Amino acid sequence: MNALATQKGPEGWTIAQWQAAYRDEGARPEALLAAWAAPGGAADNAWISRVDEAMLARQLDDLQGLRDAAQGDLASLPLYGVPFAVKDNIDAAGWPTTAACPEFAYLPGEDATVVRHLRAAGAILVGKTNLDQFATGLVGTRSPHGAVPNAFRPEYVSGGSSSGSASVVARGLAAFSLGTDTAGSGRVPAGFNNIVGLKPTRGWLSTAGVVPACRTLDCVSVFALTVDDAALVARIAGGYDDADPYSREQPADVARSWPAAPRLAIPAQLEFFGDAQAAAAFDDAVRALREDGASVESLDFAPFAELAALLYQGPWVAERYAAVEGLLREKPDAIHPVVRGIVEQAGRYSALDAFKAEYRRAELSRRIHRALEGYDALVVPTSPSIYTIAELQADPVALNSRLGVYTNFANLADLSALAVPAGMRADGLPAGITLIGPAWQDAALARFGRQWQASRGLPL
Repeated sequence: MNALATQKGPEGWTIAQWQAAYRDEGARPEALLAAWAAPGGAADNAWISRVDEAMLARQLDDLQGLRDAAQGDLASLPLYGVPFAVKDNIDAAGWPTTAACPEFAYLPGEDATVVRHLRAAGAILVGKTNLDQFATGLVGTRSPHGAVPNAFRPEYVSGGSSSGSASVVARGLAAFSLGTDTAGSGRVPAGFNNIVGLKPTRGWLSTAGVVPACRTLDCVSVFALTVDDAALVARIAGGYDDADPYSREQPADVARSWPAAPRLAIPAQLEFFGDAQAAAAFDDAVRALREDGASVESLDFAPFAELAALLYQGPWVAERYAAVEGLLREKPDAIHPVVRGIVEQAGRYSALDAFKAEYRRAELSRRIHRALEGYDALVVPTSPSIYTIAELQADPVALNSRLGVYTNFANLADLSALAVPAGMRADGLPAGITLIGPAWQDAALARFGRQWQASRGLPL
């Protein structure tokens, strides 16, 4: 049955379904996208700004120009008429960028590189999404625009900092979205909302036009309903960009697939902070991996855990200070109090501390890469637990720190990662796993993630 016949409307369509609607059904973008610009509607904390009729009309005019230039060949416009959203620390021409701080807001004159690539492929921007202010947090509660609720149980957190970007995809309000990931912001929200989160190799997707959190570590990430969709968006958005000093060329000789019976590692020291349902969900996922033919072995997680702790308990917090230095000096009260408290810790660290921490990072990173030799990937719970919004507001720092146990080390160690759904817990919340490999293993992770998603009948 075709895409238009299987659903009452396009909300919740995958990119493949959008493509089929235009290619096979003769659907017109102005008809399918009109609902996104309709005035009114209920308040929604996931959005900071949304497309209106005039903004949509301008984009549709541009889209028609792309179609005319392509002589109607939609194969050359793989995202033709597909609605997407971007986290509001990523520039889009004509849309304010706020990083969830109104006093910081500015109006960019051009798109971030990744947004430009997506629009050139035909994608339609339908809104900019809420976030933990200045991308500082894994919870989705540190914003003047309000907490973004979990898509399945609204009393629970959505995860962050890319909270809104995950929420709108999970609820069918965008076919895909862009987030950012420094400590896990492109993975934790995916796990909490039952969608795919692709954290690419650092430097593959340009960060030109992105408000930095930690410039040496930041990645632009992708949220989607399927691994295929996330991988497609990353391929379109990615590529070397001279405007980003941390951009890198992708090597030509990287592995793009694994053996039929992959060898996977899991942490020998698993921590769920007393969450029995999270532990059971991960056990179920490991059992399923073995049933699908993978060998799964334990490895020492100590160097991963030590490196993860360095991200916020070390001088990298000074990079966050650098990103908001002027605002912190002139309008400190404009910054969310929890975010301000984290950023102000930068004053505790000296240049000597920074170099010592970098030396230790290099040592731990080498140990991590050696530990992963012989394995196709490390598999971890995307998060060790989940908390309610009320719990995070009562204890915002300690509980947030717990959520990064399986994510914080990835960019410090130059690893690629793919968060995928793993099923539903007994309490109605999603459970996810993350596949982690060395830099530039993005395609191999996606290939296996696609097989995993198909074998488990996910997303649910």
